[in-house]
Amino acid sequence: MRADARRNRERIVAAALERFAACGPAASMEDIARSAGLGVGTLYRHFPDRRALAGEIAADAAAELVEFVRGAAGGGASAWEVLRDITHHAAGLPLALAKKITEELPSSDRLEALAAESDALLTQVIGRGRAEGSIRADLTTADILALFSVVACRPGATPGDPVTTVMLDGLRPQPPHRADVG
Repeated sequence: MRADARRNRERIVAAALERFAACGPAASMEDIARSAGLGVGTLYRHFPDRRALAGEIAADAAAELVEFVRGAAGGGASAWEVLRDITHHAAGLPLALAKKITEELPSSDRLEALAAESDALLTQVIGRGRAEGSIRADLTTADILALFSVVACRPGATPGDPVTTVMLDGLRPQPPHRADVG
């Protein structure tokens, strides 16, 4: 792809993120083109319809998450630190918006592959955390992945917000409860 075409595509995706955030999935292609500072014809040369554009945004967010998880999981930090960093990073991505605008779309092969890779990488981190004793062993991997999805894919998610913090605190091993002695 030529450099100017790549820049136009990046401008379109950035404008679409802004317009979808402001207007929801009903943002018009004309409004997106205008926000990008481009003609509507340029937008349609890159994306034939709103569904293709929404799919691109979702896949880009998922790809960024997978890339971050790969890098974080390969470092020397504890699994708990890795999971915390991944959760904070994911909360800063437009995953809630991507989820909302793609709910009506047929899933793409790229998006399905990225979701499967993300789940596999997170499953490895969770398993390592259990083995280290830094992540609770009484929750299933599916439970933890579901919690992660709820926290990262909710509107208003930000790194370090109270919901994210409570979820992460809840994944730490809990000390045994002592019975009250009377």
